[in-house]
Parts: sequence; C-alpha cells; structure tokens
Amino acid sequence: MITNKARQILQKPVLGAILLLLPILASAQNADLSSPRSAVRSFYELTHSPKPKREAAKLISMMHVLSRKERISLVMQLRQYLDSVGVAFVYDSLPDDPDYYDSARQANEFVLYPNIYLKKYGTSWLFARETVEKIPALVKQPQADTTETAATEKEQTIEARNRARSEQLERIAHVPVDLSSPYATLKFYLENKEKNPLLASRIISSSDVPHLDDRLDILEKLNRFLEGKGVIIDLDNVPDDPDYRDTTKANNPHIYEITYRFADIYLEKQGSNWYLSKTTAERIPELYRQAFPLGIDWLIKYLPVDEGKRILGLQPWQYLGILVLIILAYLTFRFLNWIMPYLLIRLLRKLGKHRLADNYVGPIVRPIALLLAFFLAEVLMPLLQLPIKVTALFSVAIEILIPVFATIVVYRSMDLVSLYLEYLSQKARTSYSDQLIPLVRKILKGFVVIIGAVYVLKNLNIDVKLLLGGLSVGGLALALAAQDTIKNFFGSLVILIDKPFQSGHWITTTDGIDGTVEEVGMRSTRIRTFANSVISVPNGKLSDQAVNNYGLRVYRRFKTHIAVTYDTPPDVLELFIEGLRKLVVEHPHTRKDFHHIYLNEMGDHSLNILFYIFFATPKYAEELQYRHEMIMNIIRLADTLGVRFAFPTQTLHMETFPGQQPLTPPHEPDDKLRQKFDKFFAEKGGNADAGK
Repeated sequence: MITNKARQILQKPVLGAILLLLPILASAQNADLSSPRSAVRSFYELTHSPKPKREAAKLISMMHVLSRKERISLVMQLRQYLDSVGVAFVYDSLPDDPDYYDSARQANEFVLYPNIYLKKYGTSWLFARETVEKIPALVKQPQADTTETAATEKEQTIEARNRARSEQLERIAHVPVDLSSPYATLKFYLENKEKNPLLASRIISSSDVPHLDDRLDILEKLNRFLEGKGVIIDLDNVPDDPDYRDTTKANNPHIYEITYRFADIYLEKQGSNWYLSKTTAERIPELYRQAFPLGIDWLIKYLPVDEGKRILGLQPWQYLGILVLIILAYLTFRFLNWIMPYLLIRLLRKLGKHRLADNYVGPIVRPIALLLAFFLAEVLMPLLQLPIKVTALFSVAIEILIPVFATIVVYRSMDLVSLYLEYLSQKARTSYSDQLIPLVRKILKGFVVIIGAVYVLKNLNIDVKLLLGGLSVGGLALALAAQDTIKNFFGSLVILIDKPFQSGHWITTTDGIDGTVEEVGMRSTRIRTFANSVISVPNGKLSDQAVNNYGLRVYRRFKTHIAVTYDTPPDVLELFIEGLRKLVVEHPHTRKDFHHIYLNEMGDHSLNILFYIFFATPKYAEELQYRHEMIMNIIRLADTLGVRFAFPTQTLHMETFPGQQPLTPPHEPDDKLRQKFDKFFAEKGGNADAGK
C-alpha cells in the first residue's frame, strides 16, 4: 500500500534514491533480515507482545509505506492474521540462504502462506509490496473465515499438502539409485537433473545438507554453473571403480574431481556411496555468484526459449546475442584504449612526467583494455545459454587469453618497477645501479613469463609437474643428440633477450667478421660483409664472442694530427689553433661538449696539432660528408692565415748570403693578421647563412 504522499516524495530523484538505500541501511540494525529464516524469526520475535518493538517497521520497506507507525501497525495486523488462521513455522525447515531462489516463481522470493511472501530487496528479505497492499483486506475478511471450522479446514488443507509432499519425498527416498562409483553417481545426475530434480538431489547427502529445499537450490545452481562455464562431463573418462582413489593428492583420498577447471567441485565417498562433497555443496553458492556476478542471472528468465526454431544448432536470438556480445567487447576495448591514455598520459604530462607517460604507461594500456574486454565476454557469455560444447570451447579460449594478457600487462609493468628502482638508485647515488637494474628487470620479466606460462598450462589441463619430470628424463637424451642445435637455440634466446645488436647494425667480432646484420634467426645470424657477401654465423658461437657494435654509436670520432712547419710564428700558430676550435663550435653536426685541439708534439720535421673531435651522426655516409667539410675548412683557414703544412723534407737554410733576402718569408703585422682572421670567419658565417 503506497500512499499518495509517498508517491509524491519518490518522484523527487534525490529523495527517491535516499529512500531506496534506507531499507538496506536499516537491515544493519538489530533486526536480522539476511535470509528468509532470519526474517521470519525476526518477525515473530519483534511482534511477540501487544506493544511491538520499533525494529518491526523494518520488515516493510519505506518504498512501500513511508510512515514508520503505519508500517508497525501493518506488521502487527499481519501477525494477528497468521495467528488467527493457525499458521506456525519451524525455523529449521525454512531456507537460510541469503540468495534463496524460488525456481517455481523464478525470483528471489519465499512464500510463507497464500498471498503472503517475502522478497529480497538489496541485501534484506522484506514483505513484498503485493503482500503489504493485501494486509488490510486479509484482516477485514468475514469472521466466518476465522471460525473454528475455517481454521480446521485450513489446518486440514495444510496437513494434506504436507502429507502429500512427505509421501512424494518418501517415494523418492525409497527409489533405488546407484551411487556406488563416480561413474554411477555422475550418470545418475546427468539422467535426472532436468526431468526429475528431486530425484537428482540425492547426489547430495542429507547428512551434509539436511533440508530438501537447500539441496534443490544447490542442485539448480550447480546445473546453471556447469552449463554457463561449459563444463562437459565425459562419462567415458569417469572411473567406475567403487574404491577409486585420487593418486595426485596427499594420502590418496576417495575423491574424484568432476572437472580439472574447477577443483572445488568433486565427489567424495561416504560409506559405500559417492556423493557430492560437503565442501562442494558449501562452495557452490559462491561459485555461482562468481559465474553470474552482480546478480545478472535474473536476465535468464526473460530470454526467449523456442526449441522448435534452430539454425545450425542455435536459436535466432542466440546469434543476435553473440553479435551484441562481440560489439560490446569491441566497444569496451576501444573506449578503454582511448580513455585510459587520454586521462593517464595527460595527467602525467601535466605533472611533468613526460618520460613515464610516453615510454612506460602507453605500452600497458592496450593489453589492459583487451583484458577487460575479454573479462566482460566471460561474464556475459553464460547468459547466452549456448550448446555446452560451444560454451566449453569459448570458455577455455577466454580462460587462456585472460592470463596471457594479464601476463603481458605485468610483464610490461616491470619497466615501471625498474624505473622506480632507477629513481631510488639516483636518490641513493649508488655506483652499481647501471648494471644491477637491467639485470633485476630481466629477472622479474622472466619470472612473470614463467608464472604466466604455468597458469596457461594449468588452464589447458597440463600437469606442470609431470611435464617437468618428462623434460628432465627426455632432456638428457635430447641434449646428447643435439648439443649444437640446443646451444644455437639458447644462443638465439640470449641474443633476443640481451639484444647486443639488431638488424641493420654494423658489427665486428673477435673472429674478424665485419659487416651489417641482416637477420637474427633461431639458429644463426646472417651478416652481409662490405664485399657484399653473406656470412651465416651460428648463434651459439656468436653469443660466446666479443661483438663490437658500431651501429649503436651516437657519435663518430674524427682523430688526426695537423702538421705545420717549424717556421710558423707562435702567434700565428696560436691563432690557427683558435680558429680550429671555432670551426668545431660552428659546425652544425659536431659534439660541442667534448673535443680536444692542442699543439701536441714536436716532430722530426713538423709541429703536430692534435685534432680530436666527434660528429653527431650514426651514419657512415654522413660522417664522410662532415669529414670532407671539416678538412676543407681547415685548409681554407690555413691558407687565409698563411700557415704551411709540413711534410717529410730536409732543407738546408742559407740565411746569411750577402746581398740576398732571407729564405724565410716575412709575416704581416699582428693587427693585419687579426683583420684577415675576422674577415675569414665573417665570410664563412655569411656563406653558412646563405646556405641555410
């Protein structure tokens, strides 16, 4: 019964949302409304006296009746009505499952009495809205309905119904069933789970789950879980031994796992029969919630069922559901692949973390988006109710892809760990961090790959222990028969992981191989020499050699000695060296922070100037071009300043012949030389600007 005042308030979004939460918040108080049994117990305990407790109002949602006083009154009227018709409950016979599901009504509801039932709202079991609206009508029924005759008839009706149910249960209890082995139990379950759930529920021991309704609820959730996850029970592979023992477990217990994918679901021998284990019965509600998170299983009852119309084994709506699922997964991937980089990278760049945003966060985003898209597909796929073989195929594929992409995410996240370690090392100013951090990063990545591979093998039902044992036995013979092949294979792994060189790099080895790497294969590396021939070097041999990688050079060195004659005056020589340094500074492709240009030696026939510089280029052709430019500039500078280059000669100087000029040419004054010097660099600068 919803009053007009309540309807007006509920039309306001904020107040309506608050009122929706109030019943859930109220359940956290003294009244325990977590299950049908707890709600009925609280109902009788809170209304045991003419003056009920205030908590009795919590049995009716505020969404149905706003006034607490009115809710208490309705609860008391309902109690009086039930007492008048002689309704009483045995608490232990009521379901205590918070997620109790009435398969007949296909809802989270529990019928107490005709027209009176509880319904789950949020996490609380309250009287349903339909029940609340009918309470005044029930109380106002003619007094004849409450006479002793009517009460007797109702009692007889209830007794007859209970007697019929007891007789049915007794007949089922006496039906001979074969549960003598895992094979017999699973065969019995598969034959009766749909056509006779009451009979199929006998695979659950009554000593483990006393109440029939609880056993039926567990059985129904088990059926949906196995179908939703695509678990195929192949009876041909189920042991028919009454004394079967699981030799893979400690102490070889009498248990049999129904599927390798879910080790918690297994049969256990009790006495002479094989039942669904007590642990499994307790775990099924939790597994069911994991298979249908957020209560999405309620959608199943709204899906169409038409066994007569099928195309290639599927109903038309299932094809539409597959298409919708693919579109949702794709849109989820595209959205996350766009929104995460947009938010994270933009935030990190605002914080000044450009290196972290561009080099580390970006590569992690895509596999995370794929991981979440496949997770969405795994959650929604059970709703399609596909044939179990199709569901099994997709389930196994998704269960393999999810750990694969999770491994990729964690693998790439190790770069973030190494970046953090690098930050700590810089803060601590350690001297060995450059060698230690790359090693730690590789070890962590290798460990992640191993863990991911173990999970994938586990999902493929491959026993890792047996695999390692087989490798240890067969590996010895394989190693002896194919030593070189294995050595080359591991050499390939070393090259691929350590990356001493890549395709396109110019390398030289200690064996005298000199050329450009063309391809790094799994057995050998192809190197094209400068004679245009190709050499194939086994990777095992190449990984043991010292490799000089010229392709990783950032700068290319240019070292030479400029020899000038001994008759060059010191001032001219000093000015010439200054000009050489200025040539290096003004050249656009030289390293400015590291070069050496000094008068270095006094040779037999010359003064030697060390000219030691670096060109900022990784390419050999560009290095030759820059050398040419630098040497031509040196020659022009020497010609401008009158500096002569020395060469090995022997000269006999006759300086003092009477009436003749000295052989040594005279030099101009310093101020004129300085003018020529400035003019040279001014003209050189003008030529450079014109070239630009």
